[in-house]
Amino acid sequence: MVTIGYFLSAEEHDGPELVRMAVHAERAGFQTASVSDHFHPWLPEQGQSPFVWSVLGAIAQATTDLQVTTGVVCPTFRVHPVVNAQAAATTAQLFGGRFRFGIGSGELLNEHVVGLRWPSARVRLEMLEEAMAVIRQLWDGRTVHHHGRYYTVENARLWSLPEVPPQVVMSAFGPRAVQVAARVSEGYYGAWAPKDLIRMYRDHGGRGPAVGELKVCWDDDEERAVATAHARWRHELVPGLSSDLPTTSAFRQAASVVTPEMVRERYVCGPDPDRHLAAIQRYVDAGYDEVHVLQIGPRQEAMVDFYRREILPRFQ
Repeated sequence: MVTIGYFLSAEEHDGPELVRMAVHAERAGFQTASVSDHFHPWLPEQGQSPFVWSVLGAIAQATTDLQVTTGVVCPTFRVHPVVNAQAAATTAQLFGGRFRFGIGSGELLNEHVVGLRWPSARVRLEMLEEAMAVIRQLWDGRTVHHHGRYYTVENARLWSLPEVPPQVVMSAFGPRAVQVAARVSEGYYGAWAPKDLIRMYRDHGGRGPAVGELKVCWDDDEERAVATAHARWRHELVPGLSSDLPTTSAFRQAASVVTPEMVRERYVCGPDPDRHLAAIQRYVDAGYDEVHVLQIGPRQEAMVDFYRREILPRFQ
């Protein structure tokens, strides 16, 4: 049976609000959640971008059973792999086994801020694989001396470690990335519902859960929901943008071609439970074990309550 999770959008909500949302989701019956890690939001209209590790620490103390996954951290540019290893280890301690380390190869939007050159996708994946090798050695409690192709680590050891290292799930949207995910992770993380990527991940020996991110805009008025989704998340309807644009204004300009009708066709907008269930079923049919639902816009508590009444009972 698929598990329905809740997605905490750090691009749209500040730290205190994300913690409140996590608590409300847990009380409503959600067992698992994801939280995004961004330095910038995608669009100026989204308006937020808190530091994910601080938010995670607060959520760990405010909840008791909710499992939380980063969706996803880039452990290669903006924050060095050694620091990511320490952050994830401490977070796993705070959650007491309820934390999963979701990783990906990153977007220029977030990673260029430290002034590093943005390489090709192939190089970014090589960097990610090397970074995870370093991170796993540190999670094993080793003193690490590493002089690799992309990273140098000198005399590094983590002194505060969880009893068990966090499970790693990796976001992968192409054949080469899927092969890396099968090697370095214990789960697949996806933002859409194509069957071929999960099948490819399994064919390459990928193990563990497949976690999918589904975007909806619940509102009791469908037209208002469409308007909200268009204002807050229209950029995703322009293919190929996510990795290579540097600013929110560039995303806004690129997404100017997206119309409200295009948004209506792409996202589930409005209060019809059958449409929400049909969208979830597409992820189930694609092979996902968990579907984490991101509510676009401000009506978070109302969406959670709607899912508590209309959606979650169908999957219990």
